[in-house]
Amino acid sequence: MRSDIEDQLQRAWLGRGPLAIVLWPLACVFAAITGVRRWLYRHQWLKPQSLPVPVVVVGNLIAGGAGKTPTVMAVARWLQAEGWTPAIISRGHGRSDEVAPTMEVLPDSTAVEAGDEPLLLRLRTGLPVFVGAQRVAVARQALAAHPQTNILISDDGLQHLRLPRTAQVIVFDERGAGNGWLLPAGPLRETLSEQPLARSVVLYNAPAASTPWPGHLARRQLTGLVDLTSWWAGRSATMGTLHALAASGATLTAAAGLAHPQRFFDMLSAAGLHFTPLPLPDHHGYATPPWSDQTEHVIVTEKDAVKLRPELWAQAGSKTRIWVAPLDFECDAAFLGELRALLPPSPSIRNAHGYPTA
Repeated sequence: MRSDIEDQLQRAWLGRGPLAIVLWPLACVFAAITGVRRWLYRHQWLKPQSLPVPVVVVGNLIAGGAGKTPTVMAVARWLQAEGWTPAIISRGHGRSDEVAPTMEVLPDSTAVEAGDEPLLLRLRTGLPVFVGAQRVAVARQALAAHPQTNILISDDGLQHLRLPRTAQVIVFDERGAGNGWLLPAGPLRETLSEQPLARSVVLYNAPAASTPWPGHLARRQLTGLVDLTSWWAGRSATMGTLHALAASGATLTAAAGLAHPQRFFDMLSAAGLHFTPLPLPDHHGYATPPWSDQTEHVIVTEKDAVKLRPELWAQAGSKTRIWVAPLDFECDAAFLGELRALLPPSPSIRNAHGYPTA
């Protein structure tokens, strides 16, 4: 059910075939526009806005999901353990700006209002999450609403140069830089330089480094399954539930509205599940069931689950049992140490040495 255009572009971005070559002149225009914009910032004709707290930007150089959202969750958990009080800001891809140009994401917000990834971040972290196209305005709204916040995490925003940043986490997946060309002839939002950008830490959401940049490997694995109603209630997935479903002999379908759904399907297969894959467009809305009424069991990602509220699904008369498969994402100590070195001392360290916390 993924669009043919989307699939063709993804394939084209892995090489320099006919479609990429046809799109290359447009990539030159894109390179000129972004190059001028970066030149203006580099020579201070344009300047980032100021914010009173440190900002950690988690982003990528390539279009499509590379693992930003789980990285934001992992960084948020680590910052809390370090003694920080974070809030998260995001563009809210796919949200309707007609609701409000900027807004706080609440547990009862919808994915249409907030965007699926910001809603997932709010549900999984419990932290304040604010969304809007103008990141600096969103950041200021978050700080005004939650004055205890002493650090901000930006979900995406690497190319949003008005937003100041104390540190950047640049995430790559197995694709690396693809064919090395800029959009739309390739996947790059900006040129891959010889060395990582200043004040950046590189994280590979992949089995091995996929670009020449030095970086760290993230560990990502399934935590099991949990039924949709229990997931919304905050209960954890278990491998026992996954193994029981695998052993039941039930007919399974796995649906994934991701940029690269095959990665999710491969993880389910590696866990011993046999299923029919149902790849969907990234940020699929689930206005109607994308599977047949006779489907008995469906496994989805958390990004899909935020658009499948159990009470609404029940009202629609669906008899399909929906299971959520969360992913565990961990960063190694070396990555965290490198990120720590880019930030001011944490509040807990300042308190221990008698420094003021404000």
